[in-house]
Amino acid sequence: MEQRIGSSSQPLEGEPLKGAGFDPAFIPGLTSPATAEPEDTEPAGKAEGAEEADEAQDEVVEEAEDAADESSDDESADGPVFEASDRRARIAADAKGVRLRLDEEECEFRWDEIGAIETEAPRFGKRFTITVHTPDRRWYPIEIEATARARFKEWDEQLDAVLDAYFEDEEADAAEAGAEDEVVAAKESAAEESAAEDAD
Repeated sequence: MEQRIGSSSQPLEGEPLKGAGFDPAFIPGLTSPATAEPEDTEPAGKAEGAEEADEAQDEVVEEAEDAADESSDDESADGPVFEASDRRARIAADAKGVRLRLDEEECEFRWDEIGAIETEAPRFGKRFTITVHTPDRRWYPIEIEATARARFKEWDEQLDAVLDAYFEDEEADAAEAGAEDEVVAAKESAAEESAAEDAD
């Protein structure tokens, strides 16, 4: 039997190429041969319509983001705001709570989720440490590198103002609620005692 080296027949244009020699992913019986498709299969009208739809969607997203920014600005405009950041880390504290970010990691705490906030300024160096403590004995420290050590005092004052405005309010509300409960309990016990005396 005669054997030829190479093939003199070439596939016709538009005919799919078959076999592992043309498609390394082709396994006979398991995969179907890849068909050659033209790169631009969508009509020009459809492509333009898709671009317009994408642009309209982008505009809607931008408007929503602007509205969210405006509402957050309105909320934070009522009281003090603290923000500090460097090239890797960022902390923001306002009426909503405290947000920490380090590289791609981010977490947020509402004021009722915070047990305490601790700050630490080093004797040497420019790294200001802020630690958020939660009531379940967890803590989340973050270090912000200051441009100058003079920023430490400024950051402490700004953070104190935010804590006085929002965090102390939560504690004061809890203390007031506790005091009211004590007053109600005292009145109830006095009423019970007087009712018992009347019964005697």
